[in-house]
Amino acid sequence: MATTTETTVSLKLLIDSKGQRVLYVEAGKDFVDFLFNILLLPVGTVTRLLTKQGMVGCLGNLYQSVENLGDAYIQPTTNRDTLLKPTCSSNLATNGPLLLPNIHSSTPQGLYRCSYQYGTNCRSYYTNDATTACPSCSNAMNTLATFVNSKNKVSTASSATNEGGYVKGVVTYTILDYLTVTPMSTISSITMLNKFNVKQVDALEESWCGAIEGIDAVQDGAH
Repeated sequence: MATTTETTVSLKLLIDSKGQRVLYVEAGKDFVDFLFNILLLPVGTVTRLLTKQGMVGCLGNLYQSVENLGDAYIQPTTNRDTLLKPTCSSNLATNGPLLLPNIHSSTPQGLYRCSYQYGTNCRSYYTNDATTACPSCSNAMNTLATFVNSKNKVSTASSATNEGGYVKGVVTYTILDYLTVTPMSTISSITMLNKFNVKQVDALEESWCGAIEGIDAVQDGAH
């Protein structure tokens, strides 16, 4: 039986101790990949996930974050339309780390091929229903096909440095209220402090937490 490995991440919170609020969360690529992966999940799964965390209204911000993120931060093997225009029958929601293992789709979907590996004619047929019989040999078409992104190229120089997932790990990312994701920089940090009207820099504190606590903190900071 195949096993899945749960990925744990640590997020850094920037807290205004005087105003008693979380200004933003600093996160690496694993957490951002997880957030963007939400756009590929079935609606029912997304609803359960975000309702549980009180973040139902954040999907538009995630979508906008993917649209606005510069190409320099997107993995060379990632097709942005995969996230912005996902297909209903795709089995693509696997690039992100498994940060919330207790929330799964009740109807996982993918593309399946014939289980008879020696049939040349069988290789031409695919289905999204694992109970379908192969038109060539009548065996069950229950072998999950592996999706290969259309931007994967043979022997490209960038492939050696590809980290997987959707975004690059070259920078830290900031997560603002209702899951707005942006690359972090010195200028953006100053801009955010001005946005939150922080007058006393010495009142800022840093704290570390896990993924669930980070989402809760962003939610609380939005109110």
